[in-house]
Amino acid sequence: MKASRFAAVGAVAASAVVVLSSPAFAHVSVAPEGTAAKGGYATVNFKVPNERDDASTTKLEVTLPTDHPLASVQPEAVDGWKVEVTRSKLDKPLDLHGEKIDEAVSKVTWTATGKGIEPGFFQKFPLSVGQLPEDTDELVFKALQTYSNKEVVRWIEVPKEGEEEPENPAPVLALSAATGDHHGASGADADQAAESKNSDDTEAEAASAKTSAAEPADSSDTTARVLGVVGIVVGAAGVAYGVLAGRRRQSA
Repeated sequence: MKASRFAAVGAVAASAVVVLSSPAFAHVSVAPEGTAAKGGYATVNFKVPNERDDASTTKLEVTLPTDHPLASVQPEAVDGWKVEVTRSKLDKPLDLHGEKIDEAVSKVTWTATGKGIEPGFFQKFPLSVGQLPEDTDELVFKALQTYSNKEVVRWIEVPKEGEEEPENPAPVLALSAATGDHHGASGADADQAAESKNSDDTEAEAASAKTSAAEPADSSDTTARVLGVVGIVVGAAGVAYGVLAGRRRQSA
């Protein structure tokens, strides 16, 4: 009886954990490819899960922060989706590489041209963004997720430190410390640099292997020659010994 009660309590507790933790991974989120350093550029992915069993996600609208506007925003093409970039005038112009920018991207909208994100699936929507601000530790992107049944989920509640996560939290991008040159590499740039380094390392290893392989070959040739000469000397000595031995028997 006690075992049954313990099992029942455990099942209830496990269910409660699942229910309480589900919002933590079921909402629209944003994360960088690699790092998103202050003062630099980065490629970020908006991850959109489908939370419905009877409808597909057909549209995603992401509003960019107005308190820290981004002068450069470039979406990556996503199969099965068309993208629209909305620009707006800035109250305060930005200074980008010595050039004054008086407008910036305020919203990016992806609309499905096919089935969209079907139940049980998720989709990533990449953006190349910069120059990232240096006077904040995070950027908040409010998002609207529209389903094929016309339902709209508003991911716009800003999480607050020390408080429980809201029911519909807005995607938040955490910024890392500024790099030395204030030009953070995007994930693609980092991958390219890593591939270049790996290529150099491979070439160096190949050259080292070639050198190592050549050394035993030369050593083997030298050894063979020495053994050949020794063999000839030994053979000649054997012949001479045989001749002398034959002469001694004849004399006897």
